[in-house]
Amino acid sequence: MPTVLETRIENRFRVQPNHANNNETLHGGNLMKWLDEVGAMSAMRFAGETCVTARVNELDFERPIGIGDTAVVEGFVYDAGRTSVHVGLRAWREEPRTGERERTTESSFTFVAIDEDNSPVTVPELRVGSERGEELRARMLAVEPGE
Repeated sequence: MPTVLETRIENRFRVQPNHANNNETLHGGNLMKWLDEVGAMSAMRFAGETCVTARVNELDFERPIGIGDTAVVEGFVYDAGRTSVHVGLRAWREEPRTGERERTTESSFTFVAIDEDNSPVTVPELRVGSERGEELRARMLAVEPGE
């Protein structure tokens, strides 16, 4: 049974002009793609199977990321069902020369584990495993839609 922290993945993406909108900031669709990619990697690490996006549960853009900044995207599994995997996702704007960070986005996606025939398959149980894992899990469960 994987733990919350064992599913944590962090990636960095340099924001280039081709990623920008008319305001010269990261286009929301590009950030959504990066969130989806990191989320899928986290879900697959947990499930040990291919995972596909089933739902974007929430997606809050809090502030922009400019051209030349680094978008830091973090994902971790915080809950699981029989075949579904719930991934918490956050993004930050990072100044590449200083490492200064500012959170820009909070989100959660649901993925479904599938086999080679694209049929849903059972996923393992999630273990919290640590105090930090419990903090991450509790934060995401507190803001789940419908709560």
